[in-house]
Amino acid sequence: MKKIHLLLLKSFIRPFIVTLFIVMFVLLMLFLFKYIDDLIGKGFQWYVILELMMYNSATNVAMALPLSVLLSSIMTYGSLGENYELVAIKSAGISLRRAMYPMMVVVVVLSIGAFAFSDWMLPRANLKYYSLLYDARKQKSADLLPENVFTNRFDGYSIRVKSKDPDGQTLYGIMIYKREALEINQSITFAKSGLMYRSKDDLYLILKLKDGVRYQEDPSDNNYFQRQKLTRFRFGETEQRFPLSGFKMTRTNENEFRSASMMMNLKQIQHYVDSANRNVDSTVNTNYTLIKPYIKYFSVPAKSASVKKVIRADSVLLHGVNDQLNAYNNAASEVRQVQDMIRNRTDNYKDATKSIRRYILEYHKKFNLGAACIVFFLIGAPLGAIIRKGGLGLPVVISVIFFLIYYIIGTIGEKSAKEGDLSPIIGSWVAIAILLPIGIFLSYKAATDSALFDMDIYKRYFKRLRMRFSKANTPA
Repeated sequence: MKKIHLLLLKSFIRPFIVTLFIVMFVLLMLFLFKYIDDLIGKGFQWYVILELMMYNSATNVAMALPLSVLLSSIMTYGSLGENYELVAIKSAGISLRRAMYPMMVVVVVLSIGAFAFSDWMLPRANLKYYSLLYDARKQKSADLLPENVFTNRFDGYSIRVKSKDPDGQTLYGIMIYKREALEINQSITFAKSGLMYRSKDDLYLILKLKDGVRYQEDPSDNNYFQRQKLTRFRFGETEQRFPLSGFKMTRTNENEFRSASMMMNLKQIQHYVDSANRNVDSTVNTNYTLIKPYIKYFSVPAKSASVKKVIRADSVLLHGVNDQLNAYNNAASEVRQVQDMIRNRTDNYKDATKSIRRYILEYHKKFNLGAACIVFFLIGAPLGAIIRKGGLGLPVVISVIFFLIYYIIGTIGEKSAKEGDLSPIIGSWVAIAILLPIGIFLSYKAATDSALFDMDIYKRYFKRLRMRFSKANTPA
């Protein structure tokens, strides 16, 4: 029995590791395709991009792990069925349930590890990843002087270069506008050619301009006319420096991102939800306190010893049409004030409740990762035993189909829960609730040796139906 368990474990672990790395690699390529324009050409050090890829790989575990469990389960039991090893195991008196027992233990341990990862490691990886991605996307391009474009990347300057040599350092048709304190172009420099390079300390960009002219406007001594002196300088060669401090990557304080739901563990999310619920309750009580005077002002008790008779204000207290119009206008003004006050507070209430739903969803998503691994194993293992196909052909197709069903249903449920159409608990668990009965059904069919995907059985069944239908319609 131990040899059989060891055989099953070896048959599962190898394809699991391979498929996990394949799925992680595919998701990493999708990340690079999505943000390639934000990363290339900005002068990052190689370790910055490598660090970003590492953190992205950690955030992709929530999607890659369930898919790897499903695919490796189908491949393992499909290969065992294709090589008639499952038949040999059953002929030895070992049922499929007992054959799945060691694998189920491994998947449960893997699910517990996935939950621990999503609660402890994933928030830290999300914090590092999104903060670094934010700074990388905010970083200016390393192409300091593009061709035929006025660039304002240097504070106080607008620079245009007509063309550049392939080496990227020799420039032609240079035009430099310098903005002074009055925020106008008070100095304009033209040069036929120039050479661009960085200083040794990498703090300045140096432009060595050749064969050019500079026009400069200076204020005069007259207070009424600020721009009356024009100076023209012709030069054969000059040098101009531009600071590169704005092109250095600066890291944003990570504490600014810690309030997001993806950057919190279970304890932090629970604390936030409790605090937010208390704030919402106090806001509701405050709203009632603010509106209560208006309600009491217009409320008359149905039976009261002090009020014997209700008198119409418009017939007795208000004399004349003007008094009645003023009373109606005052009442309408108070109603508008109450509506404006309630509208603003209603918007704040909607934002607060939407935030609470989002945090509750994130709370349950940490449990979903482990549950998805178990459900996908219950689908993949019996499905592989039924179809009896190993390798990366049919198992990949079936795995992608089931994973797309899980992903689409989960996405719809999550969005519906965020908008308030569903409870956050239902929205986060609806995909698991739909796929779990499918896994139980497939496990039952595999345990009873059901030929669920044998097309010959369905062909014979429809052939018998067609024959019965033809006999019923044949005249006697």
